[in-house]
Amino acid sequence: MYQVVPGGAGGTITDVIPKQKHTKDTRPLVGAGVIGLLLVIAAVTAWCYYIASLRKAELLKTQLLDLNKDGYIIRNQGGSIVFRMDFRSGTLDLDSCSKEEEILRCGRTTDRKLKFFIKTVRPKDTVQCYRVRWEELVPDIPVEHAMTYKFAHWYGGAVSAIQHWPISLSGQQAPKPFVTSDIYSNRDEFGGILESYWLSSNATAIKINNSVPFHLGWNDTEKTMYFQARYHDTPFKPNLGEAPCAELSYRVCVGSDVTSIHKYMVRRYFNKPYKVPAKVMFEHPLWSTWALHKRDIDQEKLLTYAANIRKYSFNCSHLELDDRYTKHYGDFEFDPVKFPNASEMFQKLKLDGFLVSLWIHPFVNYDSENFHTLVERGLFVREPTGRLPALVHWWNGIGGILDFTNPEARDWFASQLRSLRSKYGVSSFKFDAGEINYLPWKFSTKNHIRDPSFFTRRYTEMALHYNDRAELRSGYQSQNISCFFRPIDRDSVWGYELGLKSLIPTVLTISILGYQFILPDMIGGNAYLNHTSGERALPDKELYIRWLELSAFMPSMQFSIPPWEYGNEVVEIARKYTAIHESIVAPRVLELAGEVLDTGDPIIRPLWWIATGDETAYKIDSQFLIGDDLMVAPVLEPGKQERDIYLPAGHWRSYKGERFDIKEALHLTDYPVDLDEIAYFVWV
Repeated sequence: MYQVVPGGAGGTITDVIPKQKHTKDTRPLVGAGVIGLLLVIAAVTAWCYYIASLRKAELLKTQLLDLNKDGYIIRNQGGSIVFRMDFRSGTLDLDSCSKEEEILRCGRTTDRKLKFFIKTVRPKDTVQCYRVRWEELVPDIPVEHAMTYKFAHWYGGAVSAIQHWPISLSGQQAPKPFVTSDIYSNRDEFGGILESYWLSSNATAIKINNSVPFHLGWNDTEKTMYFQARYHDTPFKPNLGEAPCAELSYRVCVGSDVTSIHKYMVRRYFNKPYKVPAKVMFEHPLWSTWALHKRDIDQEKLLTYAANIRKYSFNCSHLELDDRYTKHYGDFEFDPVKFPNASEMFQKLKLDGFLVSLWIHPFVNYDSENFHTLVERGLFVREPTGRLPALVHWWNGIGGILDFTNPEARDWFASQLRSLRSKYGVSSFKFDAGEINYLPWKFSTKNHIRDPSFFTRRYTEMALHYNDRAELRSGYQSQNISCFFRPIDRDSVWGYELGLKSLIPTVLTISILGYQFILPDMIGGNAYLNHTSGERALPDKELYIRWLELSAFMPSMQFSIPPWEYGNEVVEIARKYTAIHESIVAPRVLELAGEVLDTGDPIIRPLWWIATGDETAYKIDSQFLIGDDLMVAPVLEPGKQERDIYLPAGHWRSYKGERFDIKEALHLTDYPVDLDEIAYFVWV
């Protein structure tokens, strides 16, 4: 070591430590220090990313919903996942997402711009709702979300040819237009009564907005329903002047139990009837000529049918003259050969105490004189260019279909109905058809409609002036038409495909969709030759009796094939059950019908309505409730005079007088039910 002392040329005095060369032994320490520094930097970086991810995760939460790039999940108050939706039309770019109070917004996917948001709404303490909207900015790109349905049992949507309760989907189906269809002729399509609404046993409901060009598909293997919006290869159309940019928007609501969430959804999103149909429609059966005579009806047969109703001492709300009383389809005058004295016939029926309704439809065949008049006046639905009327094929031939978006066509049709009423005293009408499958795949109407099922709605409006006794078989946003809605024709068979077993699931589905004034199809089915067991067209006797018993506990009853076709035994059973219907069922149904105007709640209810936490109740499709206090359990199997019955907890008295005071649900195994009986239990 050296020391510099003051002196010389006035330099500063400093201590100097000579530089030493690193030895071999100190180098590992330096390396370790570098590695340690890198680890510290990595840890700090990871912590920053972790904090950022926490902030992003918090950003993508709203109440009980968690959003990610591929979809979202919703939990209930207990933390369990009750709803899951996956995005199949793109992956969200989460860096484009932001949160403003209760709204999550995203501006793009990984490859394009879009408008996406989820808005949280809490309308009441027990309900949490989420408004979801995915809007494409480029034309002809479909939007598709995939809902997992494995978490619960689901109900609603549409009637179907093979009806189950809860919904049972099989196979795979690419998304197809969710529009009304005649499922008797097209058994793989959606039915004539439908609403884009579904409800689950875990208290979750989803309602697709009416503005959506909605297509529905499914995959049973993945337990997934596909909700799709698109404008290509579809009868849906954008508004005039708008680009075909698809938008999928809907609401998901979660409640405390399945009954309360359905009550909320019905009150919030469904139309409701404004009046109750005629009281006598609930009390006395309707008698139709269809299943008994088909198209081979004439004046003499109608008068004989009416005379026999009186002969066998049955009541009648009204007599329904079905297909075919005119010479050509599209005429509005009686065939003079089949009905030579129509005016006198109506007068006699009136004197005998019968009101008469007529079968009508929206078609005018080309051989009707009205066809040429309507072509000249431009009152038919037209082909896409709008220059020519569209010819359609329906079950009774080829013709045009009236354009019910056209006020002039509506007025013409209404004038024909008024003429029949004033000339003959017709009480009402059976409005048949109305489904979209009878329109061309591509068509044009006087007034633009973006959703083809809105044509069904327009047709149902023609029943408004006759809704005391009118019946419809199709409906879309039509709950406020306030008349009876009838499921499509049933076959005279026992099973789930348009048979006796399908009746309860179908009525429950229609009820959940908001249609409460239900006219079940004809007792015994329609007796079509190719869909009837046995050598004769007459339905099996046992089937007929069991169908009769079930119908007696529906809001209304409808005969066509009369009980006297089977002899005195069945006549006596029919008298017994029409009396039970009038004395026990009708008063309760009428009371509930009055409540429907305010609440929209079902008259015919599933068992889970009063047993919301009961897993067994969610799956029962052969029992039902009238209100909360009358439970019905019909026999639906051939050759059986007993059945298993599920009795919810409570205080019940059976039709035999037995008392059941039970704190937990009870299974009654092999409960005896004779051929002339139906099991029912009244809340005490």
